[in-house]
Amino acid sequence: MSDDTRPTDALADDGEYDGGEDRLAETLADIDDDLAEQRAATLRASLSDYDLEEEDSALLAGLVDEGDGVEFLPALPVVAIVGRPNVGKSALVNRILGRREAVVEDTPGVTRDRVTYKAEWMDRRYTLVDTGGWEPDARGIDASVAAQAEIAIDLCDVVMFVVDAMVGATSTDEHVVKLLRKSGKPVFLVANKIDDARQEPEAAALWNLGLGQPHPVSAIHGRGVADLLDELMKVLPEVSAVAKQEIGGPRRVAILGRPNVGKSSLLNKAAGEERVVVNELAGTTRDPVDEIVELGGKLWRFVDTAGIRRRVHLQQGADFYASLRTSAALEKAEVAVVVLDVSESLSEQDVRIIDLVLESGRALVLAFNKWDRLNDTDLENADRRRYLEREIEQDLAHVAWAPRVNISARTGRHLDKLVPALETALASWDQRISTGKFNAFLSELVAEHPHPLRGGKQPRILFGTQASTRPPTFVLFTTGFLDPGYRRFIQRRLRELYGFEGTPIVLNMRVRERRQR
Repeated sequence: MSDDTRPTDALADDGEYDGGEDRLAETLADIDDDLAEQRAATLRASLSDYDLEEEDSALLAGLVDEGDGVEFLPALPVVAIVGRPNVGKSALVNRILGRREAVVEDTPGVTRDRVTYKAEWMDRRYTLVDTGGWEPDARGIDASVAAQAEIAIDLCDVVMFVVDAMVGATSTDEHVVKLLRKSGKPVFLVANKIDDARQEPEAAALWNLGLGQPHPVSAIHGRGVADLLDELMKVLPEVSAVAKQEIGGPRRVAILGRPNVGKSSLLNKAAGEERVVVNELAGTTRDPVDEIVELGGKLWRFVDTAGIRRRVHLQQGADFYASLRTSAALEKAEVAVVVLDVSESLSEQDVRIIDLVLESGRALVLAFNKWDRLNDTDLENADRRRYLEREIEQDLAHVAWAPRVNISARTGRHLDKLVPALETALASWDQRISTGKFNAFLSELVAEHPHPLRGGKQPRILFGTQASTRPPTFVLFTTGFLDPGYRRFIQRRLRELYGFEGTPIVLNMRVRERRQR
């Protein structure tokens, strides 16, 4: 985008790009919108000189008529595959997809999140969810299966419940059956490992689970899978009833944080009532379902955080349940409020929860709870406040853009400040920059701060566009890889000029070579 060969700005000692002072804001303010769009169209046309891939063409084709609104396609229906370990769930996923995608992760201490795939059958597209992340501790296997099934059932339209027909129904299977009966969702009982007709009586024995007709299949050999999918299509809705991308209605908020930081107190205060546990399972507790709360004169939907907690005497796998709880809440939320206890030092778990929010692409607000305990007149608390600022500066530097609210969930102090923070984060999450403005920004930025030379070469930015919102996702077409420090510099300047307070920004690169003539 610029062949500027002036001396480049330097990388700082920590690998960050030090751009220094510039007049970018003033320069961009002087650029007419129509002129910016014309320039962007010229840059886009110049991409024809480069080898583009099919997905590039699809992205560029979608830029013809952007408009001001954010358009959402109807959400695809969701099919969840649940079942205990080693019954053939991943093999069935691979068979349905027609390719080897699902891999079973079996390392102790490692949790594989539920994995989502796009699938198609008889010209019908849908989302397939493979529930992984089984707890390797045999003592906790029932709770683990129930936890996964509970979340998967909650977030899908149709369930495929896979049972090893050659083993028969186990106590774990029966545990999940109770959840399936309560859900009211359509359930397909898949009797797997029926490799030939002689074994079909084994499948018939599963009638006694009370889930209706078992569907005998062999995921490995493909036997019976087509018939199963034909039946599935008869009950699969055209549009998901549990779509994450609901339009209209109260915005969806997840309250997250490690145990005892004040999440329940915050929710109770916001709701104006004490919430109670409405359902118990062996080794787990579950919070009430989504709750509509009026706050700041607006309605908000506080999503069910699937409060699954490990039994205290079984310490192994505690992180597994914490991540399950957090992931389930994030899947249904638009913005996450991460509650931090200011009376204690920031922990590794606090940072890990924040990083989960970043990975999920949700908007983020940081709520520093128990702020009323930090009283300047108390020397010990005054020291704690000073150390807290240092911890925030060191451990939370990567989310310095997230709105901060200092609250007391117990007393309700400053709870009213939560609403403006939520609104700011969500507005940023939805924000879109026109292609013209974004390319003008890139052009002027590179002119003021060229990318550092690498081995005598300088990668150029050919064209950029915002591919989507929620979170804001930008794509840069370049002639080479941009340094991570330079990419973070672009993100930082985007925030400084356009806000984006409270939302992660995704910056993707597509390195393309000039077409050989």
